[in-house]
Amino acid sequence: MSPKIEQFEKYSDAYDSWFENNPDFYEAELETVRQMLPENATEGVEIGVGSGKFAEPLGIRVGVEPSDKMASKAIDRGIEVCRGVAEALPFSGSRFDFVLMVTTICFVDDVLKSFKEAFRVLKPSGFIIVGFVDKQSKLGKEYARKKNESKFYGNAEFFSVQEVVNYLETAGFRTVKIRQTLIPGELPGVIQNGFGSGAFVVIKGRKIKKIP
Repeated sequence: MSPKIEQFEKYSDAYDSWFENNPDFYEAELETVRQMLPENATEGVEIGVGSGKFAEPLGIRVGVEPSDKMASKAIDRGIEVCRGVAEALPFSGSRFDFVLMVTTICFVDDVLKSFKEAFRVLKPSGFIIVGFVDKQSKLGKEYARKKNESKFYGNAEFFSVQEVVNYLETAGFRTVKIRQTLIPGELPGVIQNGFGSGAFVVIKGRKIKKIP
């Protein structure tokens, strides 16, 4: 078992407790993601669905999750969970209107491969929504500095916004919107366009035709 999965098997209850103990942060992240979901989308999938803390309130009924304990929690929340990893999604091509990844990319083994898989399973002009902690933010730097003390982030790899944008573009996506929240000096619920201030960033990209 990958160490990145093992920690979620071991600390699945602690993972859910974070959301319960930090409701303002959770609601800010959830609302930022909600604002980025495409209108009139009929079917989406969350990759790295975890315990379903985002998929359930966002109305996403399908998820992918490698951790059995996390998957069981998502199933209890009504999510149809397919066991698998981001780099090898268990779906046929061109199935979904959008793909959501929230705090998932820091735990995958190959970010570019996971984005290419998202591209594959998306319908033409479908969207990818990626939420993550910006490594250049104050909180991101703190997480990186204390990662070895964390139950979850010991094996995590953090990324800057530009790094994520570059990976998305390489995989065949065009960035259409970036929003940020958890901004120092602002109330937790404040959401702003762009990046550079907020710890939690959400990038929305559209699938475009690849150049031959």
